[in-house]
Amino acid sequence: MNEVKSGNTSRYSDFNEQELIKKYDNWYERNKYAYLSEVNAIKKIMPKGLGLEVGVGTGRFASILDVPFGIDPAKQSLKIAHQREVELALAVGEKLPFKNEIFNFVLMVITLSFLQDTRKALYETNRVLKERGQLIIGMVDKNSFLGELYQKKRAKGYPFYREAILFSPTEVIESLEECGFKIFKIYQTIFQLPKKLKNVQHPMKGYGKGGFVVIDAKKQ
Repeated sequence: MNEVKSGNTSRYSDFNEQELIKKYDNWYERNKYAYLSEVNAIKKIMPKGLGLEVGVGTGRFASILDVPFGIDPAKQSLKIAHQREVELALAVGEKLPFKNEIFNFVLMVITLSFLQDTRKALYETNRVLKERGQLIIGMVDKNSFLGELYQKKRAKGYPFYREAILFSPTEVIESLEECGFKIFKIYQTIFQLPKKLKNVQHPMKGYGKGGFVVIDAKKQ
């Protein structure tokens, strides 16, 4: 997997950070069926126990999935996440402020696309997970119709996409295995453009059809 070179805060450098984050958070209101379809897919593999979301953002996923802890490098995002009653820390995925082997699971939703050093973050996640702990990754499949759309927006310089690097599930699986994880389950959802969805979609096993893919990897 290629390392993502975007700075965790520089992606907002030409824009009003507070305004952008508000627009980002409102996307989930405008596209609620896409959001709930993603949540539904993640729930298929959500474990019990103490969890952490890396790249918690505004807390949209941590709050609805009952993930008690979250980290993110964007202060404005954390202000909104705090209102959703998530315990927060200002930090990056490449340097987690936690002791070894304390979490039962770690959640990353779209986070891989914005990391400076993907493998370092995966090794850090492995470090803080308990034995056979689970890493749950939610991602836009680079090779899907949705991935192609977002890559076109990135090429045009859209603020939410211009620093994002998308990956294929195959690339992510390869990196996970190199960093000490074993793939357990994979689900996919979002089978048409988010703005066209009229109901919550049911996840399917595997990948190759859906725009959003969820990977469940266990620490070996």
